[in-house]
Amino acid sequence: MKKRYALKLAVVALASTMAAGAVWAQQTTLRVFVGPNQRPDLQAKLFEQYNKANPGVKVEIETGGATSELQRQYLSTVLNAKDSAIDLFLIDIVNPAQYASKGWIEPLDKYVGGPAALKNDYLPVYQTANVIGGKVYAMPSQGDSMFMYYRKDLLTKHGVAEPKTWDELAAAAKKIMAAENAPNLQGLSIQGAPIEGAVCTFLLPYWGQGKQFNDAAGKLTLDKAAAVKGLQSWLNMVDQGVIKKNVAEVTTPVTVNEFKAGQAVFAINWGFAFDRFKDDADSKVKGNVGVMPLPAMTGGKSATCMGGWQWAMNAYGKNKDAAGNLIKFLSSKEASAFIAREGSILPVFQSVYSDASVNKVVPWFKDALPVVLGAQSRPMVEDYGQVSDIIRTTTSAVLARTKTPEAGVDEIAARVGRLMR
Repeated sequence: MKKRYALKLAVVALASTMAAGAVWAQQTTLRVFVGPNQRPDLQAKLFEQYNKANPGVKVEIETGGATSELQRQYLSTVLNAKDSAIDLFLIDIVNPAQYASKGWIEPLDKYVGGPAALKNDYLPVYQTANVIGGKVYAMPSQGDSMFMYYRKDLLTKHGVAEPKTWDELAAAAKKIMAAENAPNLQGLSIQGAPIEGAVCTFLLPYWGQGKQFNDAAGKLTLDKAAAVKGLQSWLNMVDQGVIKKNVAEVTTPVTVNEFKAGQAVFAINWGFAFDRFKDDADSKVKGNVGVMPLPAMTGGKSATCMGGWQWAMNAYGKNKDAAGNLIKFLSSKEASAFIAREGSILPVFQSVYSDASVNKVVPWFKDALPVVLGAQSRPMVEDYGQVSDIIRTTTSAVLARTKTPEAGVDEIAARVGRLMR
């Protein structure tokens, strides 16, 4: 009896070992690249959730590159070499067209259900940004957008309504500045240094006239008269004292610090800035920060720049089915709500902006939805890096008054036109 019982235990133990070995043998390891500025800490928590629900898949995270540019350089090196070591990675909203044209990223239709999937509560901008040639090449993960921040206390104090046009904003700023008579108070802080934010500085008043920079095929559709008018509108505000004269030196952090110090009535900046205004110990505007849609040019419509990160799949990867299932999870409404709650990161789904669990932690997201619904992507072209460099350096030169708006627009039209034929 004892021998039979011992034999039974041995058989059970062997079966368990074989089963465990079989699971181990079937386990797929996915390697995912996440840059330091793409919240690898939050992505790691999502990977843990996925690992628990899918024991046959192990997700490993790789991170590196201190800036977005360094991350792009690293991914370009890996993908140019047709390296299969990385299965998934995050790319900027402007990159799907470029990566798809080079054959670096896999179409995701098989895994997500085609372009129709992006019409299911996602923000409208993703329907154009992530679909190239009728195929889905990336799925939204983290949103970002440029917002118009304003001093609620100052607008209330001086009986000024939220301006709907840039002319109204200039008039409101001048009224408040004159009444406050504070030497360090400026009306509007924008980014004029030759950085990525200056691409948006060029596009905001242009889009605000209802104009488009390129068509669906990526061909330049620049309306030169509208572009000149947009650049001239910034210079007019400089001449009126609304924007400071050295605007061509202003970077993203400078705008954050100016508004945080109470030195601007209005300020344009990305979504991350709200927490700096609300939480930083040296903020002088806590509790007095409003968020509104960006003004339009007279007769135009409100528009803003969309940023953020999208999941893409390595076209040379060896685990595409497993990677496709992971992308479905990472681009889900549940994942978007988790990232919004845990990191105050803009959701990619419209309904998550009014999700009770999200609003409990980030109440200002309710005010953000009308802004992001009108958001557009910067030019979605194969050579975005060159296009960006031309637009931002030229815009900065115009704001520094080393080029006229007419000369700047002619330069953009000629140089970008050659890249976007």
